[in-house]
Formats: sequence, C-alpha cells, structure tokens
Amino acid sequence: MLKDFKQFAFKGNMIDLAVGVIIGGAFGKVVTSIVNDLIMPPIGLILGKVDFKNLFISLNGTKYDTIAAAQAEGAPTLNYGLFVSNFLDFMIVAFVIFFVIRQLNKLRTKQEAVVEAKAPETKECPRCLSEVPIKATRCKFCTSELGASGSTANA
Repeated sequence: MLKDFKQFAFKGNMIDLAVGVIIGGAFGKVVTSIVNDLIMPPIGLILGKVDFKNLFISLNGTKYDTIAAAQAEGAPTLNYGLFVSNFLDFMIVAFVIFFVIRQLNKLRTKQEAVVEAKAPETKECPRCLSEVPIKATRCKFCTSELGASGSTANA
C-alpha cells in the first residue's frame, strides 16, 4: 500500500498539480492586492470617498462606524463591501484563466493542424497487410508489386 501511495504521489501529474496549486495561491494573493490596493480605492474615490471594506449593514439596527466596531459588539452584519471586493477578485482570476485556456486551445489547434497536414509516410500492402514505405513499388514482406495506389500488380 505504501508503494502504491508513493507511486501515486510522485507521478509527474501529481507534482504538476501541486506546483499549480502553489502558484495559484500566490496568484490569488496578487489579484487580491490588485483589487484592494489599486482598483477599489479609485472606485471609492469616485463614489464619494467610500472605503469598500467598511460598507456594511448592521442587522441589529444599531449604527456602527466600522465593521470592526460592529464585530467587537457582536452585532450581525451584512458585509456587502467585502463581497464586492471578493467578487472582483473572482472575476479577474476567471478572466485570466479564460484567457490562458483560450490561448492554449489556439496553440493545440495549430499543432493538430500541423499533424493532420503531414503526409503519410507508409502505406499498407493489400496482399499481406504489412506497412511499407509510401514510395515502395514492391512489398518487402510478400514481394507483391505495388502500384501508385498501393494495389498489387500480380494477384
């Protein structure tokens, strides 16, 4: 069982997945910083010097200046400002992933087109069904003569 686990854990795909998760976590932190530190402040300024981190509704009816003050009092809050920030995080990550996958699909399509465009290098002998070079005029296995279309001349 330990051998099977070791084989599973150290396969190339598993290590690639681990690296992807680590890079994804770091990328998520960068996107969060972009949203919180670069995008939300100008939006808050445009909307009248609003700090999105402190946009909330106190559900107990009491007015609090900040979310921290409401949470210190134990008041239930609807933190819609934090939701907007997190939603923007998600949208940016989703757009980047969409863009990367779209580019990978374009590359894959181009590679498949190159493979499909490649002319066949062998043909099949109709007499013995062996693979022979496309330019061959005689089968090297059964010595049948092969025409241009791969048919046998002596039947």
